[in-house]
Amino acid sequence: MTLNIARWSVRHPWRSLGVWMLLVVAAVALGAGISMKTTTDADYRTGQSGTAARWIDEAGLRAPDSEYVVVTDAAGGPVTGAARSAADALGARLARDPHVRAVAPPVVAPDRTSVLVAATMKQVADDATPDISGLEKAVTQAQERAPGLRFVQTGDTSLNTAINDRVAGDLGAAETISLPITLALMLLVFAALIAAGIPVLLAITSVFATMGLMGPISLIVPMEPTVTSMILLIGMAVGVDYSLFYLKRERQERQRGRGTIDAVEIAAATSGHSIVVSGFAVAVSMVGLYVVGDATFNSLATGALLVVVIAVFGSLTVLPALLSLLGHTVDRPRIPLLWRVSARMQPGAISRRLLGPAMRRPVVALVAGVVVLVGLAAPAVGMKLQTSSLESLPQDLPAVQAMQQISRSYPGDGPTAEVVLRGDDAAALRQRAKVVEGKAVSTGHWKRVADATRQSADGRTLVLTLGSTAAEGSFAAGDAVQQLRSDVLPRAIPDREWAVGGGVASSYDQMEQQSAGLPRVLVFVLGLTLVMMAVTFRSVLIALLTTALNLLSLGAAFGVITLVFQHDWAQSLLHFNSTGGIISWIPIFLFVVLMGLSMDYHVFVLSRVREHVRAGIPPRLAVRQGVQETAGVVTSAAVVMISVFALFATLSMIEMKEMGVGLSVAIALDATVVRLIVLPSALALLGRTAWWPARSTPTAEQHQVTPAPPPLTPTR
Repeated sequence: MTLNIARWSVRHPWRSLGVWMLLVVAAVALGAGISMKTTTDADYRTGQSGTAARWIDEAGLRAPDSEYVVVTDAAGGPVTGAARSAADALGARLARDPHVRAVAPPVVAPDRTSVLVAATMKQVADDATPDISGLEKAVTQAQERAPGLRFVQTGDTSLNTAINDRVAGDLGAAETISLPITLALMLLVFAALIAAGIPVLLAITSVFATMGLMGPISLIVPMEPTVTSMILLIGMAVGVDYSLFYLKRERQERQRGRGTIDAVEIAAATSGHSIVVSGFAVAVSMVGLYVVGDATFNSLATGALLVVVIAVFGSLTVLPALLSLLGHTVDRPRIPLLWRVSARMQPGAISRRLLGPAMRRPVVALVAGVVVLVGLAAPAVGMKLQTSSLESLPQDLPAVQAMQQISRSYPGDGPTAEVVLRGDDAAALRQRAKVVEGKAVSTGHWKRVADATRQSADGRTLVLTLGSTAAEGSFAAGDAVQQLRSDVLPRAIPDREWAVGGGVASSYDQMEQQSAGLPRVLVFVLGLTLVMMAVTFRSVLIALLTTALNLLSLGAAFGVITLVFQHDWAQSLLHFNSTGGIISWIPIFLFVVLMGLSMDYHVFVLSRVREHVRAGIPPRLAVRQGVQETAGVVTSAAVVMISVFALFATLSMIEMKEMGVGLSVAIALDATVVRLIVLPSALALLGRTAWWPARSTPTAEQHQVTPAPPPLTPTR
């Protein structure tokens, strides 16, 4: 199939390029005409907290958003009458804002470190964001009038806005830096400007086309706002990888004396086939995200799946067309010094230093490689999962600092849970709510809050708000929610409908959903990958070996992020505050991304080894030659990925750091320990048995490509 596609593209290069440009332009036009529909709060509802949220909406009891202003002394001392007067004046100004429903009297903290001004916003429809621009303007003016005080705004909307702005800024900076880094690395690999630009150009156009198609697709699957970063991350990784595989093989064949067309066809039949298998492997991994049933994972899976399909299509059509048109010009203009170094360097010149000992003593090499990977994976046994919380957010954000101060200094404010009670007797519901509140507070995990209950107009639904003594997303808060559901409520109201929701319970349910989803994703992705490898290489042992190697490299990545982020020894190095756990969505995300990306290298290396085995070369020599011939490409692709992923470790969000470190470490281990030590030594020990039950006797059709005859010229 790949050979036939390449031959059509070579015969009709301009038509092939035209189809690609039409696809990209049409996709971008669709994206410009149809705005991407983003996820709403309702899309994230899960478990019992999701039920509670639905009941609250049905009863019209949804609490409006709140905004807070924390007033402190600029020098850090206790607040005085001046701070109270300034807070009173600010409260009066906020009360006149048309988007504010009510402003509570300013409250001085018991420790006299601050004054709190709390504003309740008017309800907005359809999950819209309240307009807080008037509040922000009032706070800015209050700060100008009282330079000796410090005014910081925080709350439902302002905190989310601050976080989203920080994430967008971080990702934008990473994306901007990643493109020149990728281009520079391609220049080092190819030592020629045109050859270096082709992988970057193909990857970027694949990303643009995918982002454009997200608009119409989001009408069916609402998209997480960060999906564009996921598309860029995966699109650049696979787009550059696939082009590297193709261009390197085509260049190798030309250096062996083949003509341009023959070289393109051989690359299509070999590297093109590897690209299809690799793309299918990435797609299988991304489909595994749907198993979790999470809105964020659904949108990320959709974006990643689409960009991989488009990148594969572009690699199979655009590359043959470009290479046939450019011919030897693809290696122009050359970078003089780099070109001379590249020309003199033999394939596998560096990799043979690791590969040589592994092939001479495969048992020792295999044991040593496995011990290293298992040792790195050991800390993953103690991995603890938790959701994002105030402690995991960037601590330099004023809105985060203010919210933390509110939690510490004001006993009635901070994270809460909402107990929703339903029944036919309104008075009985109120009585039951008092019983639940008393029993919950007696556990020591919950505290009373002002205006704790609100009841629907028909009296059939009541919401009891409980303040949490633990931070939202913490292990203690999760234990408190579990105790409330399994012990306190069943004993207090056994014969009533109830559900525990609110921020604290929602974070707990989200973590539980993702923790329960990880085993399902593992079984789904590993099972399909095992079948795919068995079918592709006609070998049960190759499929089993692939699964084992993937698990080893993934385990090592999980162990490293556990060691780095669950403890505090790397805090100053990576500039983060350890929360004692790993953000719950990280393991699932790392698993599917790494499974897909590592298969790129795995399939590419195994395909080249199988070529030599089918050509009749002894298995151990076939392994040596196959690994040496592909080591340069694998290393180049790995360096590009590591450079891009490492940028995420420099971002301010801790989950981005966990993702960057996990991906970088896993790719580095996969390209070195796995591909140059463990895989070759395992294949050397297995010998021909590795390819059982596939035929080991080659045929001419299996390892040679017969050039297509030239098109007939019509005669008059």
